[in-house]
Amino acid sequence: MEDQNNLDLRLLRIWMKATKAVADNIQKDIQSHNLSNENFMILELLYSKGPHPVQKISEKFSIPSGSITYVVDKLEKKGLVERQPNPNDRRASNVVLSEKGRALFDEIFPKHAAAVSENLSFVTNEEKEQLIALLKKIGLGAESLQQ
Repeated sequence: MEDQNNLDLRLLRIWMKATKAVADNIQKDIQSHNLSNENFMILELLYSKGPHPVQKISEKFSIPSGSITYVVDKLEKKGLVERQPNPNDRRASNVVLSEKGRALFDEIFPKHAAAVSENLSFVTNEEKEQLIALLKKIGLGAESLQQ
């Protein structure tokens, strides 16, 4: 049992250290585009997945509703997003990328994707697929412990 615990602790330390190194590099890339992490995540969501209600953005990123309104207001003032009426709910509005926001992301997203790829270039595609499967397995298992 002692050996198992030591192996598990070693795995966790290495996993956390690797995660921090990659996250630090990605954070530096995001900051190089003069965007906060929150702003980048929201803009990337809208760029990749299209319009979203403010409430869904709040839930997706675990940002309190008061804070998300403030963040979206700031992005709107910068001209990067717009609010449009939600056709399914007259009380809600969807946040969409503006032309300026789309142009910005058309320029920076390929650079960001290249930075992510550079940080993951140390393993083969087959190893990436294995890691995806293993991390999913660990994540789902850990989630089941929370119930």
